[in-house]
Amino acid sequence: MSLSYVNPALTPQPRSGDSRPSKPRRRDVVENDEYAAFVKRIIRAYARRIATGDVEALTDMVGLSSLLDEAITEAVKGLRAHGYSWAEIADRLGITRQAAHQRWGGDK
Repeated sequence: MSLSYVNPALTPQPRSGDSRPSKPRRRDVVENDEYAAFVKRIIRAYARRIATGDVEALTDMVGLSSLLDEAITEAVKGLRAHGYSWAEIADRLGITRQAAHQRWGGDK
């Protein structure tokens, strides 16, 4: 599954000519709290804009739900590729590792 809004030019690519196999590695989290707060503000502002009478935009806002589900799936796949366990992912979400694996793992 590929998200069409991801710009490949801005996505880190493996270095060419590097003979070592790439190992998943963990990266330090930088400003994710601030970024998430920014996204929340945008979504709330969009809802307020629609609530003032922009009924045509309601369909677009509902479409964001499926886009968010796709983005969460990509995020979980990325975390798994970087070596995070189902237990670590599930712990952050307040669910069991089995529930996380059932929702985002398997043959997807």
